[in-house]
Amino acid sequence: MSQPPLRHHGRFPYRPITDRDPAHWPGETRLAVYLGFNLEHYAFGEGRGVGIAPPAPAGEPDVLNYAWRDYGNRVGAWRCLELFESLALPAGVIANTALLDHCPELIDAFAARGDEIIAHGHTNAERQGQLDEAAERRLIGECRQRLTAHLGQAPSGWLSPWISESERTPDLLAEAGFDYLLNWAHDERPTAMRTTAGTLWSIPYPQEVNDIPTISTHRVSMQEFCTMIRDQFLELLAQSQQQRLVMGIALHPWLVGQPFRLRQLREVLTELAGYREAEGVWWTTPGAIARQVQAETASATRE
Repeated sequence: MSQPPLRHHGRFPYRPITDRDPAHWPGETRLAVYLGFNLEHYAFGEGRGVGIAPPAPAGEPDVLNYAWRDYGNRVGAWRCLELFESLALPAGVIANTALLDHCPELIDAFAARGDEIIAHGHTNAERQGQLDEAAERRLIGECRQRLTAHLGQAPSGWLSPWISESERTPDLLAEAGFDYLLNWAHDERPTAMRTTAGTLWSIPYPQEVNDIPTISTHRVSMQEFCTMIRDQFLELLAQSQQQRLVMGIALHPWLVGQPFRLRQLREVLTELAGYREAEGVWWTTPGAIARQVQAETASATRE
């Protein structure tokens, strides 16, 4: 007797990259590129947290690692903001709502330049996928409500803290009114996800062109990370001659905002920012990508 098919998530079917999407993004561009800039706040003396060193042998409070992360909000993020502004690059700012208690002026500064604010749970000191259904629904609803009240408009996208999902996460996000999710890194194109409350778009978010797993976990140098960004960009730009694609660059300010890394980030982004619409590149945000595919889907349905 043959083995049964393996368990599947049921959110979307398999689709090979050779099944091509339409040729262009807006303005006849072919490659949509966005900066996924993560602003996070961690509890002092408890919970999870990225570290530059092993946790303190005596336990909490782990001042060394806490202070290293807080450097990102106090210094690194502001210098990155100046960099993005100098290159006229938009950003998708992926923000914990705990920042509204800790340093709301940081979120305000990015919002003031027109960047998209994307919900990122309350804090990365906790994992969303470990919550029960009531607690997860409450987390999603409260984060959406707080960002809406602070910014004057509701966030359309979500990235789970630690990219931690439960089986019901996409359903709860669609139910709460979110349009897209960044958790899944399975494709170089947007994917329509089935949920109990309608379609939720999966917008590609990188797990390799991402400074936490690359620099913090695998101890890759900033020089090599910048080479990865450049090579990813140039290869996808070449591949996009066949069909439109999406590229994200995931950054965290306590890493790339360190002066010696910032200098190298500035060099590679300055180079890549020279590619614009004439070269087939659309510098954008995840929300703009989601709105584009939503509009195309609605138009096709009407036809």
